Amino acid sequence: MATMMAFGMDYARQPIRVLLVEDDDADADGVRRALENAKVETVVERVSDGIEALEFLRDEQFGAQPDEALILLVDINMPRLDGHGLVREIRKDPRLHRLVIFILTTSKSRDDIEQAYAGHVSGYIAKEKAGEDFIKLTSMLESFWRLVELPSLQSA
Repeated sequence: MATMMAFGMDYARQPIRVLLVEDDDADADGVRRALENAKVETVVERVSDGIEALEFLRDEQFGAQPDEALILLVDINMPRLDGHGLVREIRKDPRLHRLVIFILTTSKSRDDIEQAYAGHVSGYIAKEKAGEDFIKLTSMLESFWRLVELPSLQSA
């Protein structure tokens, strides 16, 4: 079977890199458990709000690895800087604007959904639906990582 290459990275052999932006410990643990139970090899970093996410993404240590792709799972309802604000800040940043972002939230508000897609997110997942079958969520993430050619920060 051929491996997928994106900007020189062999994603078929690398773990899924996820930045989980989630303020609720139980929800964060649920996502991590689902990934472990699905036997999906992941590297998960977790931050509690949009401010911490921007600090992580703009940190020089992270910047030292600009060719590594990353998938963000972002909650909407968080303190300090919510998910919509984080998406807006990422899309304005010339270095970060290409990051792949999925919203993972309890909100089913039509306004939240429309606002998220206006920010060019890759998908909007209601935690209720994801909770019913986290295996499908983890399978979707794994397929996305393995099949889709992802941009790197280096290409920005």
